[in-house]
Amino acid sequence: MQKRKLGSSDLEVSALGLGCMGMSYGYGPAADRQEMISLIGSAVERGVTFFDTAEAYGPFTNEELVGEALATFRGQVVIATKFGFDIDAFPGLNSRPERIKQVAEASLNRLKVDAIDLFYQHRVDPNVPIEDVAGAVKELIQEGKVKHFGLSEAGAQTIRRAHAIQPVTAVQSEYSLWWRQPEEAVLPTLEELGIGFVPFSPLGKGFLTGKINEDTKFDSTDFRNIVPRFTPEARKANQALVDLLRRVAERKKATPAQIALAWLLARKAWIVPIPGTTKLSRLEENIGAVAIELTSEDLREIDSAASKITVQGARYPEDLAKLTGR
Repeated sequence: MQKRKLGSSDLEVSALGLGCMGMSYGYGPAADRQEMISLIGSAVERGVTFFDTAEAYGPFTNEELVGEALATFRGQVVIATKFGFDIDAFPGLNSRPERIKQVAEASLNRLKVDAIDLFYQHRVDPNVPIEDVAGAVKELIQEGKVKHFGLSEAGAQTIRRAHAIQPVTAVQSEYSLWWRQPEEAVLPTLEELGIGFVPFSPLGKGFLTGKINEDTKFDSTDFRNIVPRFTPEARKANQALVDLLRRVAERKKATPAQIALAWLLARKAWIVPIPGTTKLSRLEENIGAVAIELTSEDLREIDSAASKITVQGARYPEDLAKLTGR
């Protein structure tokens, strides 16, 4: 497994991380705990050193799972977690400094670690100046309880303001061939400031794998049921993007998912995608993307073809969309 540094920081991680949310929450019923502990162990064995969780996933159960699964790999892995949601009034927000410190203590406990490797603000809280948030994390870093500060789904100006108080190591946002908005302002800002970028949902919440079509039925508890981009009509229209990936994949003797990930890895050397899965076969497929070399000609072809495809449907329902890009 290749390694990458997140921006100009000293935080080195595997070129591909593992998003753990779906093991506990979001995409239907929680998976079997022992199977997920085994899967996380398999990821470590295959060179994955970067794991992503949050107190909000479950809530709490995903951090507990990750903490237990990685207990025997202390010092070999990097665990990122997040603060900022009001768990009692989800999806309300709470990034008041005293709350950040409470979350840090609770997360340290659940993750069974002495310090949180990377602590993201999950969503920007409009009621708390970002300078106060960055200041609170700075204090946690000075106390040795946190090593690196991150932001999730923040806008470019917020990133700049936070970075001026406490250097931001990484920004996490959705980014893939079917959601490219970060290219407009966020990615140029990160490049300028030397901040790493961690795309979540790099496979479009599963859509870019080619395993979902207009007839696919999701579990009643699956978050995708309320996502406009996943209506049957949108899925039918958006197959054009999967068809593009499939054409390139056939030529490269790869899968659509591998091409989608390889495309992200080829964008910048400081981009580290974190695809999630609950299946060993998918984990291995995703890891295989790291070895796929897309030439500048391949990338031009993909960009040219993708520019002619208009992706249908918003990526979040309106109430959740308001929480992003602040």
